[in-house]
Amino acid sequence: MTLQRTLATLALGLCAALAQAHSFKLGAIDIGHPYARATVAGQPAGGGYLTLQNAGADDRLLSASADVAKSVELHSMSMEGDVMKMRQVEAIDLPKGKLVELKPGGLHIMFIGLKAPFKAGDKFPLKLKFEKAGEVTVQVNVEATGASHEMKHEK
Repeated sequence: MTLQRTLATLALGLCAALAQAHSFKLGAIDIGHPYARATVAGQPAGGGYLTLQNAGADDRLLSASADVAKSVELHSMSMEGDVMKMRQVEAIDLPKGKLVELKPGGLHIMFIGLKAPFKAGDKFPLKLKFEKAGEVTVQVNVEATGASHEMKHEK
């Protein structure tokens, strides 16, 4: 096999792996790229983010749990004037046919009472519980503090 052919084969394999990498499915709900940002030693909490695309009937994300923290909560974040307000929410609605993004500055998962700092490159399991779809365990990748996953969607 020539070097060009070998490189082309490797590139195609990498593209295929990336296209399927790090997404999960539970019934009609697609769970995209669960990740958390790295934390520093002594930081008591960390944030988790992912996307939820619901192709089925309306559903709700009721809870999340992981062994990496004393507790895990669903949160919203908003700005009121110059004050950031973060609040625990009972559930996150997943309307049929809609994409819901859990991202920095909005809805997210809070890991409270971290047992150890999140280090870039680490991975950990996260259990998500939905009202109708049931439960699924996904893998969360820990990424560098500045990791950004701004999503662009065509209308």
